[in-house]
Amino acid sequence: MKFGVVVFPGSNCDHDMIYVLKKCLGQQVVALWHKDTSLQNVDFVVLPGGFSYGDYLRSGAIARFSPIMEAVTAFAGKGGYVFGICNGFQILCEAHLLPGVLLHNPSHRFICRNAYIRSETTDSLVTATTVAGEPLKIPVAHGEGRYYASEAVLERLNKNHQVLFRYCDEDGRVTGQANLNGSLENIAGICNARRNVFGMMPHPERAADAHLGNTDGLRIFEGILQAFAAV
Repeated sequence: MKFGVVVFPGSNCDHDMIYVLKKCLGQQVVALWHKDTSLQNVDFVVLPGGFSYGDYLRSGAIARFSPIMEAVTAFAGKGGYVFGICNGFQILCEAHLLPGVLLHNPSHRFICRNAYIRSETTDSLVTATTVAGEPLKIPVAHGEGRYYASEAVLERLNKNHQVLFRYCDEDGRVTGQANLNGSLENIAGICNARRNVFGMMPHPERAADAHLGNTDGLRIFEGILQAFAAV
């Protein structure tokens, strides 16, 4: 399987992602520079975390106009798979490939720590190897992670089972205390209606190597590989 990891000015998790995909999972990976216009025939596109263009204006607001995003949008429109993590999630929302927006944390402070997220559905590539209701320990690192959408959008997300993850406690309970950034309905990750574009704020690539003492994030990538292997 061939992955493409998009690199924007300010990306700081691109090498982490490439390491996990290449070294931990043994996949072919190419780095796609933000000024490129070709996706190099990849099977799957990843938009990594970081601070694209210094997070000026709003996080992801400038990156969505990068030349590579025209190719990413066309790829997704044809059913190609795209996964945005943290800043990548913000970019996908700014590009309207996913509904909603990511706002400043209510504390207006950068949050960097382990968090628990609960899988809400197994009907997606990134949750295929999880168990619905199962908590995963995945690190977060963001200043603008508060998911917000209109009531109509939230209703549609819930009706179509497009909410992939919610912030929870270590026992899998979705509570206000576990909602570390004030996201509506504790939402930590979603997909589009077509189920080929995915976004999440926590960083599964930071919990995918046994040397780090946590491999919960590896489950997310394994689901992607299993789905492609079955095709």
